[in-house]
Amino acid sequence: MTSNLIKKMLDDWELRSNHVKEQVSTEVVLNKVDLIKIEALAETYELPASDLLANLIHTALLEVEEQMPYVAGDKVIRIEEGEPIYEDVGRTPEYMAAKARLEKK
Repeated sequence: MTSNLIKKMLDDWELRSNHVKEQVSTEVVLNKVDLIKIEALAETYELPASDLLANLIHTALLEVEEQMPYVAGDKVIRIEEGEPIYEDVGRTPEYMAAKARLEKK
């Protein structure tokens, strides 16, 4: 009988290994008050401040993407369930194009 604990550990290692491959280092300039908050959170949760900061940035970026407003233009780009869907003339298409271009680098 195989141990589920060993399988879980191996799965965790695989996830961590894949995650580490995607990490890059960059310099971030922070306000002193924000740095104190990050260090306090890191101490409280017994995590490296760099991991905590990376997680905060990741979560904030997901929220920003979700909250980017759709701005309906005049041009109909398709019909869904009989309703016209208008092109987005807001910042989302520009952002998505820049993101796709940078991901190809």
